[in-house]
Amino acid sequence: MTVSAVIIDDERKNVDNVRALLSTYCPQVNIVGTAFDAPTGKQVILQMQPQLVFLDIQMPGESGFDMLRALNRYNFEVIFITAYDEYGIQAVKFAALDYLLKPVNIAELQLAVEKVITRLQVKNQELQLENLVKILQQQHHKEEHRIALPVLKETRFVYTREIIRCESSNNYSRFFLTDGEVLLVSRPIFEYEEILKDYGFVRCHQSHLVNKKFIKSWVKDNGQFLLLQNGTQVPISRNKKDMLTRELRSDS
Repeated sequence: MTVSAVIIDDERKNVDNVRALLSTYCPQVNIVGTAFDAPTGKQVILQMQPQLVFLDIQMPGESGFDMLRALNRYNFEVIFITAYDEYGIQAVKFAALDYLLKPVNIAELQLAVEKVITRLQVKNQELQLENLVKILQQQHHKEEHRIALPVLKETRFVYTREIIRCESSNNYSRFFLTDGEVLLVSRPIFEYEEILKDYGFVRCHQSHLVNKKFIKSWVKDNGQFLLLQNGTQVPISRNKKDMLTRELRSDS
């Protein structure tokens, strides 16, 4: 794992020393910026958005602590580097990942970088899990989505998950539901194709729109058709085959 980092120290020789140590002993760290005072350090951080900051504590004007306070919130790890051991307790209060004394010990530097990598990997896993939960929640919301179907004397509100398929007849559309009911709607099928395409429906034929979760198999005999779970056979248009193949493969 490569970690983007910024070094902030008021002495150039210290910046160069840390850069050299990292280049030799921690090649997984990529230095994307440096600064020699707190205000410039803040600008570099905001511009470069590093994952890790090597930060000197005692600097002329604003200290490293002052810079962190000015940022209010930060989404990077911090390794403090200072010549004064007295700052250790304050560093801990700022939840620094590590605290290194000058001159920097190579083994301690390597250990600190390994801690950063471990922390970032955990964060990445947590983010992936969070994204997965969001996707599942969105899918759940789609399952609970209803559409309005204007039938003869009323408007029916039907869950998309209850619609097996839709079949057109001129300017009318028939909706076949999971409970066996058939609703006749005086609107063409293409209007519903646009509405239902984000809910797992595919247009396999000029006259047919199918909920993919009810497809049992693709039968390639006698002109080719989709066999649904309830035994219904739905024809496949020749010009829809490539699109249908892509749609079904994306779900597998």
